[in-house]
Amino acid sequence: MESFSSSHKPDKQDCYYLLLDSESPAAKEGQRRHEELWHKQASEVASQKHTDLPGVSLQRKKPRFNKYALTGAILASTNSILLGYDIGVMSGAILYIRDNLNITSIQVEVLVGSLNVCSLIGSLAAGKTSDCIGRRYTIVLAAATFLLGALLMGLAPSFLFLMAGRVVSGIGVGYSLMIAPVYTTEISPAMTRGFLSSLPEVFINFGILLGYISNYALSGLPEHINWRLMLGLAALPAIAVAFGVIAMPESPRWLVMNGRFADAKQALIKTSDSVEEAEFRLNEMTRTIADLGHAASSNNWQGQGVWKELLLRPSRPLRRILIAAIGVNFFMQASGNDAVVYYSPEVFKDAGINSKKQLVGVTVIMGIAKTSFVLISALYLDHFGRRPLLMLGSTGMAVSLAVLGLGSKYLDQSDIKPAWAIALCVIAVCAAVSFFSIGLGPITWVYSSEIFPTKFRAQGSSLAISVNRLVSGIVAMSFLSISRAVTFGGMFFILSGITAVGTVFFYFFLPETKGKSLEDIGLLFEDKAHDNHTLDRPITLI
Repeated sequence: MESFSSSHKPDKQDCYYLLLDSESPAAKEGQRRHEELWHKQASEVASQKHTDLPGVSLQRKKPRFNKYALTGAILASTNSILLGYDIGVMSGAILYIRDNLNITSIQVEVLVGSLNVCSLIGSLAAGKTSDCIGRRYTIVLAAATFLLGALLMGLAPSFLFLMAGRVVSGIGVGYSLMIAPVYTTEISPAMTRGFLSSLPEVFINFGILLGYISNYALSGLPEHINWRLMLGLAALPAIAVAFGVIAMPESPRWLVMNGRFADAKQALIKTSDSVEEAEFRLNEMTRTIADLGHAASSNNWQGQGVWKELLLRPSRPLRRILIAAIGVNFFMQASGNDAVVYYSPEVFKDAGINSKKQLVGVTVIMGIAKTSFVLISALYLDHFGRRPLLMLGSTGMAVSLAVLGLGSKYLDQSDIKPAWAIALCVIAVCAAVSFFSIGLGPITWVYSSEIFPTKFRAQGSSLAISVNRLVSGIVAMSFLSISRAVTFGGMFFILSGITAVGTVFFYFFLPETKGKSLEDIGLLFEDKAHDNHTLDRPITLI
């Protein structure tokens, strides 16, 4: 396969700058020259008449996968296997860790939830990091961090050593969760962006399934060996990502933001169906980014000033984008999906399944259901759109969790645990995670990475995913404690209510983005009067 990495070689000029007093004449003159050069190059690109470009249709066209964009998206999303594998493998490994290391229920909650809480650090840092060193090398950093964490967990002689591995792995997970969807969104054409940007969730579910299979395959080994192998095997995907990044292009939007127009054009040629389409996409990017002002359009731009504008003085459209992105990430984890997956053996054990082998076997069935439905959702995301699948998934999940609550309550109050009630709980759990895989699972990553303008995308997504990780950690670290207080049935009723509230939020705050270019999506969050005027015009599909 022909390599499509940029021919540009990083050098010192790209990474290091002479730090002058920002008020000095030399600093001001240097900044002015950078901006003049950027705008001169941008005006040359933007002055081309894209409406006359042959081979570029402005009408809706049949989705077609570009092999380079698909390969880049797959390689970037491979990082997500690491989180999925950890979620899946920990649900079984914790059964053996508890006995082998003699840890308490509180320590179990801390061990499980610590990865999610620590991933908050990685996701917060990933936005600024990717603006500074680029999307591609941030993916390498994420893989290297998780590799170190996996080795620490696999070799852990004690609970504290194991916790250290969880902390390091958590930081790597935070990086990968933020950068994979952002990178994939930025290299993907509009008509296939939904599928390609949902690949991180597909790989998370594939990783969960691999974790379940690993649990089942290694459960017969001695107790002091099996869980260490289960956790240590996570190092293998991290190594594959580190080598695979050589074949990946840099994000063309990041290259344009840094004034590297020739490199951006080469990346776009590889990820477009024709040279004309690549030029058209480059024109759109250049014009949009030029409108963001001098701070976001110079050769040494590294995301400076973005946090201040996001948090202290956001415009009304940007505020709406923040509410939508943070809201969908909050409800994704407040629905309790990660906790249900982590603690499914505990739930099934409470329901009446006592054999460890059977407990692990049931989780394999659950993993197959999750993976199957996320693939279906990903394949139809660009056909049906984000909103219909999101509404279907969250409604179905709310109903499934309510049924699970009823089944758990019945079993909790029954001295004899009938087989039909146990089967009902297993089916309800599988239904809940399957509906999550149809809606909230893939669409959260797609939505929160595509709605931010280019200047704010990395750090805005970083903020939204940090909320995701924080809520995930809180739910994972409190799930067993709350369940002991209100029973598993009561906990599932709470999660069902939260998911129902989330469904109402999605209906009112999340507009449809299917088929629109990243440059056009911002119009959906403009003031209503502006929307009515601008959204009637034909949408450019690139």
